Amino acid sequence: MRIIPAIDIIEGKCVRLTKGDYDTKKIYNENPLEIAKEFEANGIQYLHLVDLDGAKSSRIINHKVLEQLATKTNLKIDFGGGLKSDEDIRIAFESGASQITGGSIAVKDPDTFTGWLTQYGSDKIILGADCKNRKIATNGWLETSEIDVVDFIKKYQKTGVTNVICTDVAKDGMLQGASVDLYLEILSKTTVNLIASGGVAQMSDLHRLKEIGCEGAIVGKAIYEGNISLKELQEFIS
Repeated sequence: MRIIPAIDIIEGKCVRLTKGDYDTKKIYNENPLEIAKEFEANGIQYLHLVDLDGAKSSRIINHKVLEQLATKTNLKIDFGGGLKSDEDIRIAFESGASQITGGSIAVKDPDTFTGWLTQYGSDKIILGADCKNRKIATNGWLETSEIDVVDFIKKYQKTGVTNVICTDVAKDGMLQGASVDLYLEILSKTTVNLIASGGVAQMSDLHRLKEIGCEGAIVGKAIYEGNISLKELQEFIS
C-alpha cells in the first residue's frame, strides 16, 4: 500500500483543517518545501497536495507552490483543490503534477471531467469522492449533494476511472480512525484503486487499510501532531 502524506495549502503555507472547516485552520509550517523535503528524506515517494484556497475559489491558486515542490523534490505529486477548467488542469500539469484529483467538477460538470479522462488517461486523473454521511461533498466541502458515494464511484468506474480518493469528511482531522466499513463496501462493489483519506491516527490504522485492500492511504494530521513518525512510515514502506 502506498503511503501518501498530505500537504494542504492556504496562502502558500502548510495547514490542517478539522472536518474541512476553514475556521479551524492550524499552520504547521510557513514553507511547504521544508516539509516535502523531509518526507522525501524519509523514503516517501508520493505527496497529496491540496490547494485549499483553490477549493474555495473554484480555480487553481497555489500552483507556484506545486511548481516549487515538483522542481525541488522527486516526489510524485497528486494535486487537487478547485480544478474546474481545462486551463486549471493545464496549469497543474505544467506546474509539475503527476496526477490531478477532480471532485466537485465530477459532480457539477461531468462532461468536462470525463473529457479530462479521455484526454489525459485514467492514470493521470483521480476521482475525488469526498462525502459527509455518505453524500458527496463539493466546493471545499462547503456544500453537500444528494449523491451516494458508492453510487458515485460506480458510475465513474463505468466511464473509465481507475483511481479514487475517498475522504469521509466527518473523520478528517479528527485522529479517530479511518472509515473502514465504508472502504470495505467500496472495495466489495467496485474494482477501483482505492486511496483512503481521513481519520488515520496511528500505525494500526494503516495496517488495517492495507489489510482490507486499499491501494494507498493519505496521512496528514497524524504526522503533523506526532502520532505517527516518519521513521515508522519508512519502516512500513520498506
